[in-house]
Amino acid sequence: MPLHPVFKAGNTALITGAASGIGLAVAKLCHKHGMRLALIDRNTDALCQAHAFFKDSSDTQTYSIDVSNIEAWRDLRAKVEMDFGQVNFLMLNAGIGLKSGWDDVEYFHAVMDTNLFGVINGISTFLPSLRTQTQPTSIVITGSKQGITNPPGNPGYNASKAAIKSLAEHLSYDLRATPTSVHLLVPGWTFTGLTGGGGTKEKPEGAWAPEQVAGYLEEKMGEGVFYVVCPDGDVSSEMDKKRMLWSVGDVVHERPPLSRWRDGYRDDAEKWMAKQTV
Repeated sequence: MPLHPVFKAGNTALITGAASGIGLAVAKLCHKHGMRLALIDRNTDALCQAHAFFKDSSDTQTYSIDVSNIEAWRDLRAKVEMDFGQVNFLMLNAGIGLKSGWDDVEYFHAVMDTNLFGVINGISTFLPSLRTQTQPTSIVITGSKQGITNPPGNPGYNASKAAIKSLAEHLSYDLRATPTSVHLLVPGWTFTGLTGGGGTKEKPEGAWAPEQVAGYLEEKMGEGVFYVVCPDGDVSSEMDKKRMLWSVGDVVHERPPLSRWRDGYRDDAEKWMAKQTV
């Protein structure tokens, strides 16, 4: 398997949402390759526990910030560059999964401030440094299948992840002639704190462990893939593609939005997906 050149001993990885779940799993992956780690999370207790996974404390530092705060990002860049120099691998992974109704404006603000502006703030803070580097660097942004197929039930979260997809696509295009690769990580069903794991329950059989997601990301980055859409034990890559194709077909075929979940279309969607090969 080809290895993306950013996974290099001595390079620095900055990861948000790094205290648990996928962020921590990617941090372990980077550490395996001899990289130095800047672990970012707002949960200071969880950060301390995460730091315990890495014995080389001089090569691993933790920073507690709220990613929705741009001033905190500017302070973070100064601290990280003082501790490590330039960042080579930037993973913008922090996110929250709140749910609420249409009348709860604070819910939409909270989700967008963290999930969307947490990414925008990270890009605007560290992209100028990444642009100056001549060696291969990478930006990984964690999206969601809900930002692509848009299932009903959580409009704020879905919208935040849909916006992240759009931003990542533009960023990839704008950096196409530079040494910085951009990747949109789209996890499947993963057993993390955000999905109800919390470290106390046993992982369901169909869910992937965070380490499986990190390994899949490593593989696809080595292949130069932008859309790193992870399968899981219940949903195959083929099924993901069929669901995405049906969703975009709502626009193409002038069906009502979210038709896969509507009476009068649900059966048609299931029959169509059963016949399709992708």
